[in-house]
Amino acid sequence: MNKDSLAGLGHLFVASFLFYFSSSMVIPAITDVTMEAVCPGRDECSVAIYLTGFQNAVTGLGALVVTPIVGNLSDRYGRKALMTLPVTVAILPLFVLACNRSEVYFYVYYVAKIVAGIFCEGTMHCLCLAYVADHVRPRRRAAAFALLSGVSAAGFVSGTLTARFLATSSTFQVAAAVATAAALYLRAFLPDSGGVSCSDDDQACDPLLQASSSSASSSDEELSPRLPPHKAGLPSLSDMLTLLTGSLAMSGAATITFFYSLGEHGLQTALLYYLKAQFGYSKDEFANLLLIVGAAGMLSQLTVMPILAPILGEEILLIVGLLGGCTHVFLYGIAWSYWVPYLSAAFVILSAFVHPSIRTNVSKNVASNEQGIAQGCISGISSFGGILGPLIFTPLTAWVLSETGPFNFKGFSVLCAGICTVIAFIISLRMRGAQSSACKKSIVQQEQA
Repeated sequence: MNKDSLAGLGHLFVASFLFYFSSSMVIPAITDVTMEAVCPGRDECSVAIYLTGFQNAVTGLGALVVTPIVGNLSDRYGRKALMTLPVTVAILPLFVLACNRSEVYFYVYYVAKIVAGIFCEGTMHCLCLAYVADHVRPRRRAAAFALLSGVSAAGFVSGTLTARFLATSSTFQVAAAVATAAALYLRAFLPDSGGVSCSDDDQACDPLLQASSSSASSSDEELSPRLPPHKAGLPSLSDMLTLLTGSLAMSGAATITFFYSLGEHGLQTALLYYLKAQFGYSKDEFANLLLIVGAAGMLSQLTVMPILAPILGEEILLIVGLLGGCTHVFLYGIAWSYWVPYLSAAFVILSAFVHPSIRTNVSKNVASNEQGIAQGCISGISSFGGILGPLIFTPLTAWVLSETGPFNFKGFSVLCAGICTVIAFIISLRMRGAQSSACKKSIVQQEQA
């Protein structure tokens, strides 16, 4: 494959935009729908919080298992074939609430959303990243990954803005229609990439021949595969551990992803219910807040990061992004007025650097035929944070928001989520120091030799 060719990325961006447009459109409305179905007429409801937390935990557990497998299968059978799965499954829960939002329909949606989340949570994103890696040379991937994230954020902003001006009943109908359009567009227009058809003497399946061929045909450094070719079917836990512990960069990326995702999912678990209890936020306020978050992320990833990535490198951008993420979460937790969450949301301009920087680092440290499983493993670790986040922060949030709470500090669970982001920030600093020390040691050894 010609790595200088960007053919197909335009269609990928359109499909990704439509997918995230449909999924984000329902976010501002789903809290009110859940509260109305479970606890009608109330602003605080522990049952609704626990239901949401259980859904997130089960979804994360399923995604932890499914995402690396789907990513690895895409290395063999192609990205498009496997990408069809999440975009198709995502239609079902939206269709259920498009029909009705009564209590019975809500619980049908609830089950369908869990099943869909297992196949969609992280899978679509990791396959898109692997698709981009198939078409873009390593030195340009930071900017390309940022553009992909920016397009996804644009879908988020557009969906949230649309929800702001639609009635709740129309929101789910439009979202289901857009999700269907995303699936049809992907199947009709997206060129396939990735995947090999292997025989015993096929060069594409021999890591030694593939490495030598890659080095001969590309000016960029290509890594030899860490996994043997016969492991290209279903990866085992040992395969994933081998890949993730093969270098300091990979193990560091995995650790940072876990703690940052734990903080992110903790924030997602607590934030909307906290804002509803603290400031009386409803659908429109949620939409306004999410619109600022999405617009800040889109601006950062479409304009700021592509400019800064070649200058600073993904390591520095990661540190800056984690610092912005810490500020973002802590401002939510100590919000003293209804407008403070809007100020906090602006720091997404910096925190949006985090995930593209991590994914670029991962992409540069694995071979071309391991992009799918590597991105899938990182998505799986992120999903593991999605399991623990609801398990930890759901009871904590319900406890501090209840009428019998231990103290009058409704943002306590949000601040606890912020501690996880601080840990990720400290690890990134230590990694940066360890890499600098290793680089200096290598230079000294070369001078002595």
